[in-house]
Amino acid sequence: MRALVPACLLAASVQASPNALEIDGDMLTAGGRTLRISIAPEIDATRTRMLREWIAEAARASLGAYGRFPLEEATVRISEVDRRSDSPVPWGQTSRRGSVAVLLYVRKGASLEELRADWTAVHELSHLFHPYLGDDGRWLAEGLASYYQNVLRARSGSLGEEEVWRRLDAGFGRGQREGSGLRLDELSPGRRGTMRVYWAGAAYWLERDLALRRAGSSLDDVLSRYSDCCLRGSGAVAPEDFVTQLDRIAGGAGFRDRYREYAASREFPSLDSSYAALGLARSADGGLRFSDRASAVALRRAIMQRR
Repeated sequence: MRALVPACLLAASVQASPNALEIDGDMLTAGGRTLRISIAPEIDATRTRMLREWIAEAARASLGAYGRFPLEEATVRISEVDRRSDSPVPWGQTSRRGSVAVLLYVRKGASLEELRADWTAVHELSHLFHPYLGDDGRWLAEGLASYYQNVLRARSGSLGEEEVWRRLDAGFGRGQREGSGLRLDELSPGRRGTMRVYWAGAAYWLERDLALRRAGSSLDDVLSRYSDCCLRGSGAVAPEDFVTQLDRIAGGAGFRDRYREYAASREFPSLDSSYAALGLARSADGGLRFSDRASAVALRRAIMQRR
C-alpha cells in the first residue's frame, strides 16, 4: 500500500494543465476542439448572456478531465421549459444522431446561482468522454457521467472535496437500496433500477480509477488517449469492445474482466476495497468519516484536486 502515494502523485503530475477556454460568441474552444452553444431564439438577450455564462463554466469544468474537449466538435443546445420543478434543469440528454449535441432543458426563471449548483450540465458533458454504448452499456455510460459530474465539480472548485465524497457515497447508498435481484445487464437495457444502474456504474469507474492510479496512471489519462485514437461522436460501440480498447490502451487494467463481473452481478458491488484505499468509512449515523492516513489523503486529493 505504501507504493500508492507516489503512484497517485505521479498520476496527478503527468496531467497537462487544462488549456485555456477561448470564448468567441457562441463558440468555445479548448485544445483545438470546439463546443458550440445554441440557445433557443425565443429566449431574450439578457437571459441568453446568462445561459452562455453558465454553460461556459460547465464546459470549463469538463476540461478538468484532460484539458481539452473530447470530440473535435459538438454542440450544446439550450431550451427553456415552463415547468414547476425543484430542478433548474429538469431534463438533459446527449444526442448522437448525425452530429453530437448535448440537449439541456432549463426551467424558465432559474437563476444563475441555481444553475451553477445543478449537476446536469456537467453530467451531460461527461457523456462526451465515451462513445454511444447502446442500452446494454447504459450502466457504463451513466456510471461514467455520474462519477465525473462530481469529480469535475470538485476540480473546478464549485464543490468542496469532502462534499463530493459525501455526494458519491449518498449515490452509492441509493444504488445499494435497489433489491430486485436482477443482473445489472438485465436492468440496464430495461430502463429499470435506475439508481443501481447509475451508481453501480459509478462504482465501477471509481474502482478502475483507483487501480490505474496504483500503476501510476489514471482514468483521465486512459480516456484522453482513447479520445485521440478511437473516440467517434456518432455510431454505436459494443460495451465490451469499449472496455477491451481501454485495456489495450492501459496495458491491461482489468476493464473487461471487471465489466463482465459487474454486468453479471445481482447486487450492488462491494465498496470495501475502494473505501479502504480512500480512507472512507460510514459512521453509525450514516455520515462519512475521513481518515487522515497520509496515503488516503494523497489519493483523495489526487482524484479531486483542481487541474
